Amino acid sequence: MPSVVEEDPEKGSCASSPLSKSDSSSNGFPAHGDASEELGVWTRVGVTPASFRRRTGGDKDNRLNQTLKNRHLQMIAIGGSIGAGLFVGSGGALNRGGPATLLLDFAIMGMMIFNVVYALGELAVMYPVSGGFYTYSTRFIDPSWGFAMGWNYVFQWAIVLPLELTVAALTVQYWGTDINIAVFITIFWVALIVVSVFGVIGYGEEEFWSSLLKLSTVIIFLFVGLIMTLGGGPSSGKFDEYWGARYFYDPGAFKNGFKGFCSVFVTAAFAFSGTELVGLAAAESANPVKNLPSAIKQVFWRITLFYILALLFVGLLVSSTDERLLGSGALLDVTTSPFVIVAKDAGLIGLDAFINTVILISVISIGLSGVYGGSRTLTALAEQGYAPSVFTYIDRAGRPLWSTVAILACGPIAYVSLSSSGVVVFEWLQALSGLAALFTWGSICLAHIRFRSAWKFNGHTVDELPFKSAFGIGGSWFGLILIVLVLIGQFYTALFPPGSDEPPSVEAFFQAYLALPVVLLFWVLGYLWKGKAWLRVSQIDVHSGMREHNWEEIKETNAKKAALPRWRKILALFF
Repeated sequence: MPSVVEEDPEKGSCASSPLSKSDSSSNGFPAHGDASEELGVWTRVGVTPASFRRRTGGDKDNRLNQTLKNRHLQMIAIGGSIGAGLFVGSGGALNRGGPATLLLDFAIMGMMIFNVVYALGELAVMYPVSGGFYTYSTRFIDPSWGFAMGWNYVFQWAIVLPLELTVAALTVQYWGTDINIAVFITIFWVALIVVSVFGVIGYGEEEFWSSLLKLSTVIIFLFVGLIMTLGGGPSSGKFDEYWGARYFYDPGAFKNGFKGFCSVFVTAAFAFSGTELVGLAAAESANPVKNLPSAIKQVFWRITLFYILALLFVGLLVSSTDERLLGSGALLDVTTSPFVIVAKDAGLIGLDAFINTVILISVISIGLSGVYGGSRTLTALAEQGYAPSVFTYIDRAGRPLWSTVAILACGPIAYVSLSSSGVVVFEWLQALSGLAALFTWGSICLAHIRFRSAWKFNGHTVDELPFKSAFGIGGSWFGLILIVLVLIGQFYTALFPPGSDEPPSVEAFFQAYLALPVVLLFWVLGYLWKGKAWLRVSQIDVHSGMREHNWEEIKETNAKKAALPRWRKILALFF
């Protein structure tokens, strides 16, 4: 049994390991090193000058607030990453691969994400440290690879922020406004700054309400899609007669063959990006041992209900040859959204504008997620000595202050879109972040596999784990192998794009695959900086930094689960 409680020879009492400390005051705000003085409500919220002072003492592994509640984690897990990738990107994917390819690729990527999130949950319950998955790569795989993953994740979100600000400004043009997009970029950037002032609770509340809106929108679309497919639409639209699956027959279920099949995987990966944030948020939740497993199980329902079913109706109601799916070639053209197209074709007045409003909120929400994820990872890098020490600064409101400022400072890059070459610049910025999520997910799977090996090497069994991945290391191997295959498929389509007979283009290739050489460069820099490479299983420390658990209670719970009938065990994976 792992030893997480040490005997203090001087006091004759048990001293918990760092992560076992409760650091929370009765009002839900962590006291940390500031427990000796009572902080006012507005200071804890983060809106007074005193709130910006450095927090001292406390948990050396996690000085952030632990104020996220169960409802926040649930919504971050089930709706946090639903955004432009689903609402808009699915249109281009339908155009490239056809309706059956759209469903298959998203389902396959959904199975991969299911295993990734469960692996992340197992690690996060055991080691809920700030920085999450990046620190797991450093601890269980290779410190140099951890360096690469950390900086890759920071750059991914630092690039996403100006992209999302620009996309949000362009989305407003759907209503025919003539106001310069610079005005809207500024408005949305200031809005993100204001929400960021409230720290993790601002992020949690924004994610809760925006996710609730996105989920409600998808549910409304599912009902509308079913009615339209059965021919129950108004006479002013095209779905006033039985529609069925005609688009699966003409123009067909598949398009562009194997190339089209491979190309849609990347769109699916983009649509699922941000799913891993639930693991990052676990370090700032009030009770991750209880709340995180429950939140992770919601991922299954998000994949099946809010992605697969929604995309089924998209394929049924929008033709893959519809020219509106091609758009104007801008960064994001919301008129290419198949959800908007269905609303227009159905003749449902106002539904297209409502969906566009939800897309706008989703894009802004992803921008805030960028600030949250990038700042927390940058702080974790600094705490490990992989970034300047100034980024270790956490103030009394629990905000990683200078890390947050650094990510927000990337927002003005959005103004580049005002220049004539702005689209070209942003295409290259998108290339930098295009495959970043796949490397993050692959690292989570590999870290889980390595953790299980080290856990066994140290004489422990799976039954000792407080939360276990649904399909164990088999699921992580499945996820890792699938990610490698997707990367190979993307390499192929980067050389030979679907629907094109042109010879390979160097520029097109690097726009599709630039993330790989960037990650490899970070890996080399990490090795040159720290001089540490692949860890042997015997070198992996599975005990330090572990959360204190009631192992007797865990054994009793596991025994009860083992006695359940098979059908109950299966249900327990998803509820």
